[in-house]
Amino acid sequence: MKVIIYADGGSRGNPGTAGSGTVIYAADGKTILDEIVYVVGKKSTNNVAEYYGLLRGVERAAELGATEVEFFMDSKLVVEQINGRWKIKHPDMQKLAVEARKYINTFDSFSLSWVARAKNSVADKLSNDAMDACAAGHPVGIVRGNSKSVAPEEQEDEAVAEPAETTAGSSTSLQPQDWMGDRGDVTRFVLLRHGQTQMSVDKQYSGHTDIELTERGQKQALAAAQAIANRGIEFDVIVSSPLKRCQQTAQAAAQALGIDEVETVEDLIELDFGKWEGESFDEVGKRDSDRLQEWMTDSSVSCPDGESLQQLHKRVRKVRKELQERYAGKTLLVVTHVNPIKSFIRQALDGNAAVFEKVFLGVASISDVEFWSDGSLVRCVNDVGHLGALE
Repeated sequence: MKVIIYADGGSRGNPGTAGSGTVIYAADGKTILDEIVYVVGKKSTNNVAEYYGLLRGVERAAELGATEVEFFMDSKLVVEQINGRWKIKHPDMQKLAVEARKYINTFDSFSLSWVARAKNSVADKLSNDAMDACAAGHPVGIVRGNSKSVAPEEQEDEAVAEPAETTAGSSTSLQPQDWMGDRGDVTRFVLLRHGQTQMSVDKQYSGHTDIELTERGQKQALAAAQAIANRGIEFDVIVSSPLKRCQQTAQAAAQALGIDEVETVEDLIELDFGKWEGESFDEVGKRDSDRLQEWMTDSSVSCPDGESLQQLHKRVRKVRKELQERYAGKTLLVVTHVNPIKSFIRQALDGNAAVFEKVFLGVASISDVEFWSDGSLVRCVNDVGHLGALE
């Protein structure tokens, strides 16, 4: 007997209210044999929830007597770890992987493949149903489905309540529109810094050098892409700097979000560091300390034969305004570098050049800003929680 399974998991808060959803089809890929809505708990992460989606699926497949299983998930992390290409470092995920493999080993054939989030909508809705149920007070365990699984004994019991009647992807947390009212066409920019490169490892100024991501940087890009997909935001377009490290990061996000094309915007390129390009902060400090100090304290001072932060801010502000006009009321994923992202944040804060010095942004970090006709808002700066599983 062959079954086809799709699974997903999510957490509102990461860690926070978490649940998983699993749908099991017959071999025709259309006939639904079971749908499993599972409450994971109130203090779990996205990745742990996704592992529960996997576990509930293989468990139910075994109960149904399946011998062939084709499994699909939009979690690159789970897919790569279960297929043995990435190490599992998180202890909770290690335990769940061991449990899942006990069932996997009983099948004559088993495959686990990545699928774009857009093609995993049924499981995604089920996982949101589970999170809604968890928020409404349902205890850890199955909300809906025919699986015989029970909540682990070590999980803390919670008061039983009926699942809330809410729409998929809804959240009880307040949104800006709840307290700011109608702002007209709000254009949202989710800002993603590229993953690690060798120059970032070596702490070198890397502006226009067209360097690729390291292996770790590729994993960071995938983790960030998955985290963005898990936010449940509907993106209208992805725009990116022309440099390879951003293009690679943008492509990872495009796959996770099910978006076919990435638009390249030339002026999203990093600052031109001129003669400092490829040198470390210490090297520049020893050789050109006076100019470095001027550059760090005065945004109008340019790098030797390069660009000033003031010049960068001017060109990025122009890009933001053009994108806001072209995509009024839309949501964009902007994949770029540390200084262009700081420029977006400075614009949203209506701040001065001190933002470039005072804000830290890690590799593969996520920030989030909004603009409308007469205002702006910062929603998030330097979210790197998704990188914890890579440590």
